[in-house]
Amino acid sequence: MIGLAGRLARPLLFALDPENAHRVSLLGLKAFPLPERAPDDPALAVEAMGLRFPNPVGLAAGYDKGAEVPDQLLRLGFGFVEVGTITPRPQPGNPRPRVFRLTADEAVVNRLGFNSEGQAPALARLAARRGKPGIIGVNIGSNKETTDRAADYVAGIEAFADVAGYFTANVSSPNTPGLRDLQHAAALDELLVRAIEARDRVAEKHGRKPLVLKIAPDVDEFALDDIVRVARARGIDGLIVSNTTISRPDELIDKRQAGESGGLSGRPVFNLSTRVLAQAFLRVENQFPLIGVGGIDGPETAFAKIEAGATLLQLYSAMVFRGPGLPGEITRGLAAIARAGGLARVELARGARAADWASGRLTRA
Repeated sequence: MIGLAGRLARPLLFALDPENAHRVSLLGLKAFPLPERAPDDPALAVEAMGLRFPNPVGLAAGYDKGAEVPDQLLRLGFGFVEVGTITPRPQPGNPRPRVFRLTADEAVVNRLGFNSEGQAPALARLAARRGKPGIIGVNIGSNKETTDRAADYVAGIEAFADVAGYFTANVSSPNTPGLRDLQHAAALDELLVRAIEARDRVAEKHGRKPLVLKIAPDVDEFALDDIVRVARARGIDGLIVSNTTISRPDELIDKRQAGESGGLSGRPVFNLSTRVLAQAFLRVENQFPLIGVGGIDGPETAFAKIEAGATLLQLYSAMVFRGPGLPGEITRGLAAIARAGGLARVELARGARAADWASGRLTRA
């Protein structure tokens, strides 16, 4: 039923500007009476970061920026939902138009620039759902004009400590000037010292909430060495690989839209993000879990991310083209792949082909 509704809605949504279509989809989720989700196959359950996920397939940040519909999204079949990016103070983001569909490529370019209502509205919505089941992560970032960026991440942890299932420190959006500089070793070390101190301090009152770092796919192996070294030394709880890319693969069909500035996401990012994921897995040495993001559009690509080293997964852009039935399709498919391979749990495949993905020997055609 959910898949049928998505197919029926697609022509209407694609007739709209992408950002207006996004808003209409949020309104639709609020209005449409979604059925209760079916129980997940036990083979999909994952224990990570001190949390139990009913399945490994999550919704990446960027769709529900203001925590408007997290419970409706969980009903679509996601094992967890990440809201945000949320900045301490409201900001409009970059001028419109700032989202572009590359339909032939099943890709999106965005230069939103952390458009955010600020903390207060999202906090009120999450507080209103307190006690409901489901893991809701809060993706936090800094305001564009902030001079002390680390302070904004600390403020996010302090504000949402009582309502977040986990936190993601987004230091990898390409659309806020200077933000990716936080991935450099010295700046990252300072940020993590302050953010982890805040994580541990709020744990005394609200319980320990995992802190995850989200990085770009555009880092080379030397930069990745530094990121993993600092992350391991400071004791983060997980690493998301990856955000959008500023690169443009040669095989892109829609050259006009691809020429827009901003971060590229969707199908064309799969090979790049999966290679960096595998390279990170080999460096992390099971010190913390990895969340694989970038180009997941079906069970096969989801399973490939797990084989490359992901414990958990996230997607977003594929939903634009495949519709709201996609999370259920992926979870059912993952369970079937696990059974066909004789695996009691899908997570047992984690890292099985990491060396091949890391070296570039494996790619998606």
